Amino acid sequence: MFKLCGLQFLLVIHLAMCQYFGDLHVTGPLKDMNFSVPEEGGARFIYQFTSKPPAVSFRATGEKDGIIDIAPKTGVLYLNGSLDWETKTMHRLQVESLDEKGSIVEGPYAVTIYVEDINDNPPEFDQIKYTGVVRQNSRPGKPFMYVHATDRDDPTTPHAQLTYSILHHFPNPYSEMLFQIDNVTGAISPSKMGSFYLDPQKQDSFTLVVTVKDMAGMTMNAFTSSADVIITVKESLWKAPPNIRIQENSTRVHPVNISQVHSNEPDVIYGIFEKEESPRLPFSIDQNGVIYVTEPLDREEKDSYTFFVITKDKQGELVDKPLQVHVIVEDVNDNAPVCQKALTVLEVQENEGAGSNIGTLFATDMDEEDTLNSRLQFRIESQVPTVPADHLFFIQQDTGVLHLASRSLNKRIASNYSLKVLVTDAAFQTICDVQIHVIDINDQIPIFEKSDYGSVTVAENLPVGTVILEIQATDGDEPATGSSYIIYQVKEGDSNNTFFIETDPETNRGFVRIEKALDFETSPVYNLVIKATNPEPLVEGVQYNSSSLTLFKVFVTNVDEPPFFHKTVYKAEVSEDIPVNTLVMTVEAYDPEGDTVRYSLEGDVRKWLRIDSATGQIYTISTLDREQEEIYTVDIVASELNNAAQKSRTPFILQLQDVNDNPPQLATDNPPFFCHPLSGGERALIQAVDADKLWYYSTFTFSLGDDTNTRNNWDISKVNATHAYLSPKHTNFEEKVYYVPVIINDNGKPALEGRVNLEVIFCKCSSEKSCFIEVEREHSLPTTGQAVGILIGVLLVIGAIVGGVFFHMKYKQKNEKKTHSTDDVKNKSELSRLA
Repeated sequence: MFKLCGLQFLLVIHLAMCQYFGDLHVTGPLKDMNFSVPEEGGARFIYQFTSKPPAVSFRATGEKDGIIDIAPKTGVLYLNGSLDWETKTMHRLQVESLDEKGSIVEGPYAVTIYVEDINDNPPEFDQIKYTGVVRQNSRPGKPFMYVHATDRDDPTTPHAQLTYSILHHFPNPYSEMLFQIDNVTGAISPSKMGSFYLDPQKQDSFTLVVTVKDMAGMTMNAFTSSADVIITVKESLWKAPPNIRIQENSTRVHPVNISQVHSNEPDVIYGIFEKEESPRLPFSIDQNGVIYVTEPLDREEKDSYTFFVITKDKQGELVDKPLQVHVIVEDVNDNAPVCQKALTVLEVQENEGAGSNIGTLFATDMDEEDTLNSRLQFRIESQVPTVPADHLFFIQQDTGVLHLASRSLNKRIASNYSLKVLVTDAAFQTICDVQIHVIDINDQIPIFEKSDYGSVTVAENLPVGTVILEIQATDGDEPATGSSYIIYQVKEGDSNNTFFIETDPETNRGFVRIEKALDFETSPVYNLVIKATNPEPLVEGVQYNSSSLTLFKVFVTNVDEPPFFHKTVYKAEVSEDIPVNTLVMTVEAYDPEGDTVRYSLEGDVRKWLRIDSATGQIYTISTLDREQEEIYTVDIVASELNNAAQKSRTPFILQLQDVNDNPPQLATDNPPFFCHPLSGGERALIQAVDADKLWYYSTFTFSLGDDTNTRNNWDISKVNATHAYLSPKHTNFEEKVYYVPVIINDNGKPALEGRVNLEVIFCKCSSEKSCFIEVEREHSLPTTGQAVGILIGVLLVIGAIVGGVFFHMKYKQKNEKKTHSTDDVKNKSELSRLA
């Protein structure tokens, strides 16, 4: 009775299924077949085989596993339970038809049922808890441990594609996580923040909660598992050594061990490099991290070296952050003093008092500055001649400053002295030569050859530097000395230092030059008093008098000059929406000669401005638009009324302030698309743009058109200030183009609204998730296929018309030939009869 009920139940299922799936061709003759059936799902119909007489029943054998069977009378292949991909991925059966006696009529045929995996297994970590150790200052992105999870679902499908992430980070004292995880490999490494801030003195232990999701983490329906990761922070072994000091000119056998570094990782390859390459780097490092100096160093050639030590793995990737190593080369006394000049020449007046400073002998030492190795001391070894006495000069031992020891110099007795000065450091000595000239005392004043040089007339536009007068004074003191050299100065009549007088050192001739531009309107006449003096002071009792003064008058003539603007550039800032004919700026120029000034504009390419030619007032003459040009520059021209050729120009810069006069729009260069058919959860990113300045559209508001169709089919959600997600509310979309009404509001005052019918494409997609099939568009022109059909139809009609004309002409020609032939026969008969 139970078997009969079961058979009747299967028959009911069979009939219902056959009726439901009739259009899907789920019945057919017995033959080799393959089926793909999702796991789970319970009892279901698979296929119905039909028989050929004399077959009256069917039989299935093979890997039925108590789940798969065939109804003997109807040939319905069915499941009476659920398949399990994790237990068995494929079932092989043999199906045959039998006659009334049970003999095989057809078969056996191979029937294979492939079990399709569904996502019914959560991923599992291979450990409940992980522990790892990281060193302080480890390189960001360098993994120090891994977590691993597996999923029992089909690895060839997204069901078993796993994605790792860090869910929690305890403690987390900074704005960013100190650790990061590779979402594919599960590798855990320090983040940039962690590489910088990890410090066992502050926090030596962290706990991460790491999650793993299947379905590549791309859907909300993915399974998730988690595990704790305990990380211990240890002090870094990778530390730069303190400054290394090496004495120059070492006689030790090189290379010499000078320091050592240790990586946090084993089996690394050490190397060194310079940030800025030099011809040679006298340092090396071995594979134990020992640093060597490879040759003796010379401090005078280079007193310090800075280079970096790095570590790499066997693949050539950096393991640790580069360490900076600083080497200081210590000085030894290996350089003798050097005289700064081959001969140091000094001057002293014959009446100079005892103890007077007469000059300094300069010498240098290449050894390290401010050390005993470079400390120099001076001593006079000899004086030639020794008249009127020896030891006339004294030199300070540590400074090289020379003094007059006694007041015994007399130019008539000796006009020159030669000194040999011994300069020594702690190990070396050098002789420097000093020559001292005894010069005549300055007891003669300069005397001008003329007390009045008259006058000169010059134009106000004469170039700066022009010589307008040559003057001459003489001095009776010893030539080529400070006592006889003459300095010319304008003592009176030139408060603005318009003139400068240059002296020829050979002839003591003076050249009066223009130092600053002349201006007739300011100073038409200069009454100059020029004085001649010596750089050396006069001896006591001698003073300059009127013989060292001369007069000179300069007349400046007027030159017609162009107008001058009060400013070198004019700037104004206005709102772009100011009314036409608004005053934006008043400029002013003046003419040095007092002529009337007229104003004009040049370069007003947008025809936005006009200027009142008489007042210099600048007005707008058309609507301004910041979006066309935010900073608008024109030239203002000022010209003389009576001589238009005399003109000058200056720029006028108009800065336009933005107003909210542009509604927001969508950036629709690449319309969004969805791969058809939808699987659920898809969304497209859209962006709003606005021609106004940032502060007017720093925040956009997105919404959809208020109609039933849009509300039922679409949803929009804000992502940030300028982007939003557009999401289908269901998966029942056709493969075509839809137009979605989107409303965007900016945050201007007042706010503006933009409305866009956003084109959204549903299309077949390639494996790279891009459209490759043209789809039908709503309320649009014919598709490509329709257009081709229309074109073919038109061509067929034209072809039919042309064909009809062609056949009509052929038929007419044929009738004409037939008529001619009949006429010929008639004519021949008539001729025969007449003959």
